[in-house]
Amino acid sequence: MSESPFTKFGEWFAMAQGSEPSDPNAMTVATVGPEGRPAARILLLKHWDEQGFVFFGNLDSRKARDIAGCHNVALLFHWKSLQRQIRIEGAVSQIPGAQADEYFVTRPRLSQIGAWASEQSRPLASRELFEERIRATEARFTGREVTRPDFWGGWRLAPEYFEFWQGIDYRLHDRLIFTKASEGWETGRLFP
Repeated sequence: MSESPFTKFGEWFAMAQGSEPSDPNAMTVATVGPEGRPAARILLLKHWDEQGFVFFGNLDSRKARDIAGCHNVALLFHWKSLQRQIRIEGAVSQIPGAQADEYFVTRPRLSQIGAWASEQSRPLASRELFEERIRATEARFTGREVTRPDFWGGWRLAPEYFEFWQGIDYRLHDRLIFTKASEGWETGRLFP
Protein backbone atom coordinates (compact mmCIF):
# COMPACT_ATOMS: atom_id res chain seq x y z
CA MET A 1 0.00 0.00 0.00
CA SER A 2 1.58 3.29 -1.07
CA GLU A 3 -0.94 5.72 0.43
CA SER A 4 0.50 8.45 2.64
CA PRO A 5 -0.80 8.58 6.23
CA PHE A 6 -1.09 12.35 5.77
CA THR A 7 -3.41 11.89 2.78
CA LYS A 8 -5.56 9.49 4.79
CA PHE A 9 -5.53 11.82 7.81
CA GLY A 10 -6.64 14.70 5.57
CA GLU A 11 -9.53 12.66 4.15
CA TRP A 12 -10.76 11.51 7.56
CA PHE A 13 -10.26 14.96 9.12
CA ALA A 14 -12.30 16.58 6.32
CA MET A 15 -15.09 14.09 6.93
CA ALA A 16 -15.02 14.88 10.65
CA GLN A 17 -15.14 18.61 9.94
CA GLY A 18 -18.30 17.99 7.92
CA SER A 19 -20.03 15.74 10.43
CA GLU A 20 -18.86 16.38 13.99
CA PRO A 21 -21.12 18.82 15.84
CA SER A 22 -18.38 20.30 18.02
CA ASP A 23 -14.60 20.68 17.75
CA PRO A 24 -13.63 18.04 15.16
CA ASN A 25 -10.04 19.16 15.84
CA ALA A 26 -10.24 18.06 19.51
CA MET A 27 -7.63 15.48 20.35
CA THR A 28 -6.35 13.71 23.42
CA VAL A 29 -2.70 14.55 24.07
CA ALA A 30 -0.96 11.95 26.23
CA THR A 31 2.38 12.61 27.93
CA VAL A 32 4.52 10.83 30.53
CA GLY A 33 5.80 12.63 33.61
CA PRO A 34 9.14 12.23 35.36
CA GLU A 35 7.85 9.45 37.63
CA GLY A 36 6.61 7.49 34.62
CA ARG A 37 3.02 8.55 35.34
CA PRO A 38 0.92 9.11 32.20
CA ALA A 39 -1.33 12.13 31.81
CA ALA A 40 -3.90 12.87 29.12
CA ARG A 41 -5.91 15.96 28.29
CA ILE A 42 -7.99 17.29 25.40
CA LEU A 43 -6.41 20.03 23.29
CA LEU A 44 -7.26 21.48 19.89
CA LEU A 45 -5.20 20.76 16.79
CA LYS A 46 -4.42 24.16 15.26
CA HIS A 47 -2.29 23.24 12.25
CA TRP A 48 -1.08 20.12 10.51
CA ASP A 49 1.01 19.28 7.46
CA GLU A 50 3.59 16.65 6.57
CA GLN A 51 5.97 18.19 9.12
CA GLY A 52 3.57 17.34 11.92
CA PHE A 53 0.68 18.33 14.17
CA VAL A 54 0.70 21.63 16.07
CA PHE A 55 -0.96 22.47 19.38
CA PHE A 56 -0.53 25.33 21.86
CA GLY A 57 -0.55 26.02 25.57
CA ASN A 58 1.22 27.30 28.65
CA LEU A 59 4.94 26.48 28.61
CA ASP A 60 4.93 26.10 32.42
CA SER A 61 2.00 23.65 32.52
CA ARG A 62 2.19 20.00 33.49
CA LYS A 63 2.08 18.97 29.82
CA ALA A 64 5.02 21.29 29.08
CA ARG A 65 7.01 19.86 31.99
CA ASP A 66 6.17 16.32 30.84
CA ILE A 67 7.22 17.12 27.25
CA ALA A 68 10.47 18.68 28.46
CA GLY A 69 11.33 15.43 30.24
CA CYS A 70 10.07 12.99 27.61
CA HIS A 71 9.57 14.18 24.04
CA ASN A 72 7.52 11.13 23.05
CA VAL A 73 3.83 12.03 22.92
CA ALA A 74 0.66 10.36 21.66
CA LEU A 75 -2.34 12.05 20.05
CA LEU A 76 -5.79 10.52 19.71
CA PHE A 77 -8.62 11.84 17.55
CA HIS A 78 -11.99 10.17 18.20
CA TRP A 79 -15.01 10.93 16.05
CA LYS A 80 -17.85 8.90 17.53
CA SER A 81 -20.40 9.83 14.86
CA LEU A 82 -18.08 8.42 12.19
CA GLN A 83 -16.99 5.43 14.28
CA ARG A 84 -13.40 6.44 13.57
CA GLN A 85 -10.31 7.25 15.52
CA ILE A 86 -6.71 8.03 14.64
CA ARG A 87 -3.76 7.44 16.94
CA ILE A 88 -0.55 9.30 16.18
CA GLU A 89 2.73 8.87 18.07
CA GLY A 90 5.99 10.75 17.74
CA ALA A 91 8.51 13.14 19.17
CA VAL A 92 7.47 16.68 20.06
CA SER A 93 9.49 19.87 19.76
CA GLN A 94 8.63 23.45 20.61
CA ILE A 95 7.73 25.66 17.65
CA PRO A 96 9.48 29.00 17.06
CA GLY A 97 8.15 32.02 18.94
CA ALA A 98 7.25 33.78 15.67
CA GLN A 99 4.90 30.93 14.75
CA ALA A 100 3.32 31.07 18.22
CA ASP A 101 2.87 34.84 17.77
CA GLU A 102 1.08 34.28 14.45
CA TYR A 103 -1.44 31.98 16.06
CA PHE A 104 -1.83 33.97 19.30
CA VAL A 105 -3.10 37.07 17.48
CA THR A 106 -5.93 34.99 15.93
CA ARG A 107 -7.28 33.89 19.33
CA PRO A 108 -10.31 35.65 20.83
CA ARG A 109 -9.26 38.52 23.08
CA LEU A 110 -10.61 36.87 26.25
CA SER A 111 -8.58 33.73 25.43
CA GLN A 112 -5.50 35.94 25.11
CA ILE A 113 -6.32 37.56 28.47
CA GLY A 114 -6.81 34.10 29.99
CA ALA A 115 -3.36 33.01 28.81
CA TRP A 116 -1.84 35.86 30.83
CA ALA A 117 -4.10 35.40 33.88
CA SER A 118 -3.73 31.64 34.31
CA GLU A 119 -0.84 29.88 35.99
CA GLN A 120 -1.99 26.72 34.23
CA SER A 121 -1.79 23.48 36.23
CA ARG A 122 -0.74 25.32 39.43
CA PRO A 123 -2.89 25.25 42.59
CA LEU A 124 -5.60 27.96 42.71
CA ALA A 125 -6.91 29.17 46.09
CA SER A 126 -10.31 30.24 44.72
CA ARG A 127 -12.19 30.96 41.52
CA GLU A 128 -12.48 34.57 42.70
CA LEU A 129 -8.69 34.91 42.62
CA PHE A 130 -8.62 33.80 38.98
CA GLU A 131 -11.44 36.20 38.09
CA GLU A 132 -9.52 39.00 39.83
CA ARG A 133 -6.44 38.16 37.74
CA ILE A 134 -8.57 38.28 34.58
CA ARG A 135 -9.87 41.75 35.49
CA ALA A 136 -6.35 42.98 36.28
CA THR A 137 -5.05 41.65 32.96
CA GLU A 138 -7.95 43.24 31.06
CA ALA A 139 -7.07 46.56 32.72
CA ARG A 140 -3.40 46.13 31.82
CA PHE A 141 -4.24 45.75 28.13
CA THR A 142 -7.04 48.33 27.92
CA GLY A 143 -6.92 50.11 24.58
CA ARG A 144 -4.16 47.96 23.10
CA GLU A 145 -3.49 44.54 21.63
CA VAL A 146 -2.78 41.65 23.94
CA THR A 147 0.72 40.35 23.25
CA ARG A 148 1.71 36.71 23.63
CA PRO A 149 3.24 35.93 27.03
CA ASP A 150 6.72 34.44 26.84
CA PHE A 151 5.41 31.49 28.90
CA TRP A 152 2.87 30.56 26.22
CA GLY A 153 3.74 28.76 22.99
CA GLY A 154 3.26 25.69 20.92
CA TRP A 155 4.60 22.28 20.00
CA ARG A 156 4.81 20.18 16.86
CA LEU A 157 4.53 16.41 16.98
CA ALA A 158 6.56 14.82 14.16
CA PRO A 159 4.73 11.54 13.57
CA GLU A 160 6.46 8.18 13.57
CA TYR A 161 3.34 6.03 13.85
CA PHE A 162 -0.31 6.29 12.75
CA GLU A 163 -3.19 3.95 13.43
CA PHE A 164 -6.48 4.45 11.60
CA TRP A 165 -9.32 2.63 13.37
CA GLN A 166 -12.69 2.15 11.67
CA GLY A 167 -15.49 0.80 13.84
CA ILE A 168 -17.44 -2.07 12.34
CA ASP A 169 -20.46 -3.86 13.86
CA TYR A 170 -19.87 -6.78 16.21
CA ARG A 171 -16.39 -5.43 17.05
CA LEU A 172 -15.02 -6.57 13.67
CA HIS A 173 -13.10 -3.29 13.40
CA ASP A 174 -10.51 -2.39 10.78
CA ARG A 175 -7.10 -1.15 11.99
CA LEU A 176 -4.60 0.20 9.46
CA ILE A 177 -1.14 1.24 10.67
CA PHE A 178 1.67 3.31 9.17
CA THR A 179 5.15 3.13 10.70
CA LYS A 180 7.86 5.56 9.64
CA ALA A 181 10.73 3.81 7.86
CA SER A 182 14.03 5.06 6.46
CA GLU A 183 12.34 5.65 3.10
CA GLY A 184 8.67 6.47 3.49
CA TRP A 185 6.06 4.57 5.46
CA GLU A 186 5.54 0.88 6.06
CA THR A 187 1.91 -0.20 6.29
CA GLY A 188 0.11 -3.07 7.90
CA ARG A 189 -3.02 -4.14 9.70
CA LEU A 190 -3.77 -5.17 13.28
CA PHE A 191 -6.39 -7.57 14.56
CA PRO A 192 -9.29 -5.67 16.15
